[in-house]
Amino acid sequence: MPSRHIHHGRTSEPDLFRQEPVERHFSSLKQVREAAETCERCPLYRNATQAVLGEGPKRARLVLLGEQPGDQEDRQGKPFVGPAGKLLDRALAEAGIDPGEAYVTNAVKHFKFTQAEPRKRRIHKAPSLRETTACGPWLAAELAVVEPELIVVLGATAGKALLGSSFRVTQTRGTVLEREIHGRPERLVPTVHPSSVLRAEDREGAYRGLVADLEVAARILS
Repeated sequence: MPSRHIHHGRTSEPDLFRQEPVERHFSSLKQVREAAETCERCPLYRNATQAVLGEGPKRARLVLLGEQPGDQEDRQGKPFVGPAGKLLDRALAEAGIDPGEAYVTNAVKHFKFTQAEPRKRRIHKAPSLRETTACGPWLAAELAVVEPELIVVLGATAGKALLGSSFRVTQTRGTVLEREIHGRPERLVPTVHPSSVLRAEDREGAYRGLVADLEVAARILS
């Protein structure tokens, strides 16, 4: 039976979140990946297959930041390899951005999901602000190594991870923001997450909106 902490006559589960900074300087993405593989800063590691860090050139001019790994990403250990990733690659190419030249990662590194019973389909569940915050040092380490010229923020969770809980995609999408992120001045272009395009009733309209936002990013990098 798990131990419980006793406070003022009440029983409570121990706090499983760690908010202290990662006290280490990383000189390579390989070092970040190896350190994050054993991360236990929040409870998500317990059910996920593995931590999924980003992929792409070490000195990419562009970082694409999503929410968290999905089912396929969790199994394969790579970001954006499912249907949303394929749609994103197509939209990037149409906007004039080579997907292979971008560093692609997520705000949260472990897959959060619900599952009715073993061997049933794992259903994506949005990470909480505490889970996103606990994962923040890994994202900060990735950005410090890559030093991108521009970050494309894909969806609400990614936006809140960098810009705070008041961030709204609908208010800022397709615009260029300049903010200090983890001690570095960054330029950001927010847009929707490609998975929202797959769920949209007007999928073609939603896709065209995503491409238009990515074209803003392309113009900055040109």
